[in-house]
Amino acid sequence: MENEDDDPIIQEIDVFLAKSLAEKLYLFQYPIRPLSMTYDRVTHLSAKIKPKQQKVEVDVAINTVSPNYCRSKGEQIALNVDGACGDETSTFSTKLMDKQTFSSIQAASNTSRYAAAIFRKGELHVTPLHGLLQMRPSFSYLDKADTKHREREAANEAGDSSQDEVEDDVKQVTVRFSRPESEQARQRRVQSYEFLQKKQAEESWVHLHYYNIKDSRTELERQYLLCQNTNTSENTELMKSPSEYLEMLMPPCVEEETEKPVSPSNVLSMAQLRTLPLGDQIKILMKNVKVIPFANLMGLMAAGTESIAVMRCIQQVAMLVQGNWVVKSDVVYPKESSSPHSGVSAEVLCRGRDFVMWKFTQDRWVVRKEVATVTKLCQEDVKDFLEHMSVPRVNKGWEFMLPYDEDFVKKHPDVVQRQTMLWKGIQSKLEKVFSLSKEDITPKKSEVSSAQPKVIPGDQLVNIARKKAKEDHAQLEMNLKRKKEQSKLGSSSLTVLADVHIKEEPLSDDEAMDTSTCESINNGLVNGIHMDESSRDSVNGLITKGERELVSQELKEFVTAIFSKQYVLTMRELKRLFNLHLAGLPPGHLLFSGIPDKMLQETVLSAGCKQILVPFPPQSTATPDEQKVFALWSCGDAFDKLRQALLELFSKGHRMRRNHIQTQLSQEFGDGLSKQQLDKVLKDCCVCYGGMWYLKGTVQS
Repeated sequence: MENEDDDPIIQEIDVFLAKSLAEKLYLFQYPIRPLSMTYDRVTHLSAKIKPKQQKVEVDVAINTVSPNYCRSKGEQIALNVDGACGDETSTFSTKLMDKQTFSSIQAASNTSRYAAAIFRKGELHVTPLHGLLQMRPSFSYLDKADTKHREREAANEAGDSSQDEVEDDVKQVTVRFSRPESEQARQRRVQSYEFLQKKQAEESWVHLHYYNIKDSRTELERQYLLCQNTNTSENTELMKSPSEYLEMLMPPCVEEETEKPVSPSNVLSMAQLRTLPLGDQIKILMKNVKVIPFANLMGLMAAGTESIAVMRCIQQVAMLVQGNWVVKSDVVYPKESSSPHSGVSAEVLCRGRDFVMWKFTQDRWVVRKEVATVTKLCQEDVKDFLEHMSVPRVNKGWEFMLPYDEDFVKKHPDVVQRQTMLWKGIQSKLEKVFSLSKEDITPKKSEVSSAQPKVIPGDQLVNIARKKAKEDHAQLEMNLKRKKEQSKLGSSSLTVLADVHIKEEPLSDDEAMDTSTCESINNGLVNGIHMDESSRDSVNGLITKGERELVSQELKEFVTAIFSKQYVLTMRELKRLFNLHLAGLPPGHLLFSGIPDKMLQETVLSAGCKQILVPFPPQSTATPDEQKVFALWSCGDAFDKLRQALLELFSKGHRMRRNHIQTQLSQEFGDGLSKQQLDKVLKDCCVCYGGMWYLKGTVQS
């Protein structure tokens, strides 16, 4: 009772539902007209409707004697629309623009929430609306004037042309058979503007009679807005709870959701994209952008995404062209697809596009005519290939759209080497399919722009390095022999040349970043030279004590830099990274003097690292030297103690589950251990495979 006193009932009103005009009542809105300026006093000339589409057109007279009316403009518009001669089909009968047409658009597709109400004698009568329309001026007469203008121009051109009879030329006609329409294509066609226009034109107009607001017929029709049966004795009282009654007044909008057009399949926001797995993210991005530098791709990834993971995924869906990543052809043209221009299969399109990509690995420029001649595809298909990755230049051809990414090539020589091997395989397939000659394979020197950086494949770089190493070793061997002859020491040659063998087999997904199995940098091989203990001492004897100190300093800087990024490394991985470091050094560098494994290991231990004794499984095929695991024990940040505790856990087993790691560390650090801290140290030191966590480099494939 207290709540009712706070909100007393002032008046009770009976509500009646009138259904006489339920299927015929429309609400017209005039959004470009203020409320004070109605059309009630304006003469309405005609009206018509298309009931199914709820399309209404109303012709309203214009006051041509008003001082605000420009008569000259009105005459000019009528002349442009109807011409000099008037007839029954003329838009303006008085040779003056004397009327204006209003055309409707639907303001709401679902009008179940809207009604018109009349309050009379203490009763509220409600009639549901059948349609809610907005009336706006129609300028279709301008289209008619434009059509007449084009007809006059065509007639003038026909009159000026020669009247001689000319025999029709025989033209070749290409006959194409249409394929069955897919569901996706049907949806696009139904939503197209052309289809909607055709559908609107199919329904015929129904002409109406307009009655003024004060007309007697209008008054009669207005009576139908009142409920005819107001006998309350026959009506039962509405027994509904407040929530049920509110739901009846405002039902959930279901129809509008089902009537929304289907979004295009290639539209996806970045927020939605980042909810997908990393591989799917990169595949969708590459399918849309086609070509992108690696630095820009990393900028599109979520914060904290590792570049190694992105590098592994990008190689699954793209190929390296001039230091940039270009989406693979089988991603652009799936197996079930075909050309929209010629109808050829996806396999043929992929071969043609691969040829274009391969040409861009050889040169900055490609000529479309040459591509069409080799691939035997139509000009439209070849143009699509070129537009994916290049831009046209006048009198030059098509130029690759992005500049040569020299930074990426320098930072990732292993990836470049792997991509070069993949391109070799693609080249051999293209040679067989298209019967390429040596002239087609070798780029013309005249076509190579001197302003652009030269694209040197990775295998050529390796061959150049091998040749240089052999030359340096030959000179070194000659100096050694001369020194022995002078000292009259008879001995056999101490050194034998050996080539550096590079693994060229296809890699697994887990080894997508590795392109060589550098088993050892000094286990019998020192920078390409096979050496025993005595010869190694001889080589080291050629450098001074000061140079040895510089070598130790350079080596320590390398070890410190690599462990500050990786935290945990096996001996095998450390030597692989050191070989890559050597490949980027200039010829004659001090580190080429030969670094034994023992010296490398001592440098690691002196740089603040410790060896972690990880119990590898008995079936492991790794050698004892490969099973050596080193970790940066202290780097001076707040996670040192947590990282050390994690490393000590792996001395009991080579793999662990996350919940076990979290339990062990929580016992030592208490409730102060947060999820973010645990994620940080796990990311620094470990990798996860199959739900188990391993120290970096200890996963046995």
